[in-house]
Amino acid sequence: MTRGIFVTGSDTGVGKTFVSCALIYALRQRGLRVAPMKPVAAGAIEVGGNFVSEDTVALIDACDTPKPAAALVNPVLFREPMAPHLAAEREERTITLEPICDAFDKLAAGSDVVVVEGVGGFLVPLGPALDTRDLAVALRLPVVLVVGLRLGCLNHALLTAESIKAAGLLLAGWVANAIDPSMAVPDENIAALQARLSAPLLGRFPFGPGADPQALADRLHLAPLLG
Repeated sequence: MTRGIFVTGSDTGVGKTFVSCALIYALRQRGLRVAPMKPVAAGAIEVGGNFVSEDTVALIDACDTPKPAAALVNPVLFREPMAPHLAAEREERTITLEPICDAFDKLAAGSDVVVVEGVGGFLVPLGPALDTRDLAVALRLPVVLVVGLRLGCLNHALLTAESIKAAGLLLAGWVANAIDPSMAVPDENIAALQARLSAPLLGRFPFGPGADPQALADRLHLAPLLG
């Protein structure tokens, strides 16, 4: 097992957090110490007098005790839910990779594997000359792609896979996540991706708002990740 996994999405709103939580539970079931990470988040809620991302809360809740501190899991947090580079401009801040990499190293030192959830899709801007791809490259982790099953997902998934390969990173696997119950011929769409993506299908999640990621962890086939 490598020291971590980078979870990206074919688009925003495809269920990266849900799949990341399921991955954490599945890896824990195999006896691994798992730490979560959400390097950059935009959109915060107040919990106990502190602001935190809901995604960060979900990722930490999926972990065993002792649970890592939210500030370590999510070193870059913006209050408003918008593209990170725009949120940074509004707060007059600059996103840099150094504090993110430092936080990752600390999480990795106390765990067997870190599940890192990216922000938005693979090329979401983080600054004038920085994007999520640069973050993934800096961490040098194999990538798991979450494909939201809806109209247009084939193009989005294949373009993302090309970008991952062009960045010199390994697409270690992908997860098909049903997000549109009215999508036509989902089985045929999954088959089309299986025929075109070099990476294995790690699992398929059914549509179900409010579903429990722990209950669906058994649907993930982790052999390609575990080696």
